[in-house]
Amino acid sequence: MRILYQLLVVLFLMLQGAAGQPFIRRDPCEAQNGHCTPGICRRPYYWIGTCRNGFSCCRRGW
Repeated sequence: MRILYQLLVVLFLMLQGAAGQPFIRRDPCEAQNGHCTPGICRRPYYWIGTCRNGFSCCRRGW
């Protein structure tokens, strides 16, 4: 019976740690305030990288 309480504590700690993790990971392009565009970036946007799907990652210029 004592081990049951210890297992419940371990389960609680695991669930508590997982509560702070986001389920949906953002695209690195979105993390840099950009957006994915097929092809090349047109003005006033400039290229800052490549998205996961192979599109160009573009950000608005000045």
